[in-house]
Amino acid sequence: MSTRTPDTTRSAELYDRAVRVLPGGVNSPVRAMRSIGRDAPIFVVGGQGPFVYDVDGNEYVDWVCSWGPLILGHADPGVVEAVTEAAQRGTTFGAPTEGEVALAELVAELMPSVQMLRMTSSGTEASMSAIRLARAVTGREELLKFSGAYHGHVDGLLAQAGSGLATQGIPASPGVPEGAAAATVVVPWNDAQALTRATSGHRFAAILAEPVPANMGLVPPQPGFLELLRAEADRQEALLVFDEVISGFRVAPGGAQERFGVRPDLTIMGKVVGGGLPAAAYGGSRELMEHVAPAGDTYQAGTLSGNPLAVAAALATLRRLDVAAYERLDRTTETLAAGLREAATRAGRPVQVQAMTGLVTVFFSARPVTDYAGAAACDLAAHAAWCRALLDRGVYPPPSQFEAWFPSLAHGGDEIRRTVEAAADAFAAIDA
Repeated sequence: MSTRTPDTTRSAELYDRAVRVLPGGVNSPVRAMRSIGRDAPIFVVGGQGPFVYDVDGNEYVDWVCSWGPLILGHADPGVVEAVTEAAQRGTTFGAPTEGEVALAELVAELMPSVQMLRMTSSGTEASMSAIRLARAVTGREELLKFSGAYHGHVDGLLAQAGSGLATQGIPASPGVPEGAAAATVVVPWNDAQALTRATSGHRFAAILAEPVPANMGLVPPQPGFLELLRAEADRQEALLVFDEVISGFRVAPGGAQERFGVRPDLTIMGKVVGGGLPAAAYGGSRELMEHVAPAGDTYQAGTLSGNPLAVAAALATLRRLDVAAYERLDRTTETLAAGLREAATRAGRPVQVQAMTGLVTVFFSARPVTDYAGAAACDLAAHAAWCRALLDRGVYPPPSQFEAWFPSLAHGGDEIRRTVEAAADAFAAIDA
């Protein structure tokens, strides 16, 4: 395909201004694109369907889709109309609305383990609140999480593993107290031996997992692993908490728990559940959720929780996700993944394209990736060069080896063909 280096003059100017007033020039670290070696990120001015447009007038096929919320694509007319109508009635009230009730009812209908939920404004808030609830219900403090999983920037969840199969967490960021991280035990994903060793040596309040991890890139659970999580949680009377911020309403209508037939005690939701606006939630059985204030004494609150604009966007999105929509999303995902595999094979580039409905990751690895160690062992320099080459060819991939691509219902055959052609050229370019 013909290529030309996109104009980035305006983006560079904005970045120079941004670094003076925003840490690193951005409001979330991965947006900086430093991990793929770019001097400045792309500053987006708008989006439509499967495309985004930057301030320099360049068009990109967008596979980031705001990191997952935009399952219908950018500026979906139905979502825009719903949000506009809601805004005309008022942007926030700090009081209950009918829309909140309707959304909770719809989520309870879709998500197998959820009878009752509490909305928040971010996935981090939802994670923090679900863990607080688990500790309150069990009377225990320790948590088990998996290496490479991200559950928001909560102190106790920003823990990383030391050496060994199952290790007491150590702070993964300055500012995280050692005591907060020490209550978290970190285990390799998909490692049954490490899991059972950890549960034999500790009494956990919760086992916390992304049932379909996508924050180390997409690393699906090995057969039987989610069932083992459920069994181990039951054995020691801990709560099983699924972080479905990414997988919820994306890999199936009821998330990974529906797809794999394993029900958690608590579910953390985000991204799609906000329809592209800031919203998240946590939920579970009525018995558990009635421990949350004001029904119970486990406190959590939020001024903008259940914001009417986010609720309107969520309802407009979730009501569109019928069986046919998921069948189409699955076909889109598989066609994209197959095309990327073929492009890599033609270029002689050893990569692993791991995919599940609505999620894809291209790992620069000669062998399948089953845990964070495998993801970390990928050829990060080659991946970075490939991403830069894709951007030069009008395709916007997640600028990190440890993130997933997010196919949407707005992506069609033309966008996939354009992407696969760009990917083939990019594979060739990094070897030139």
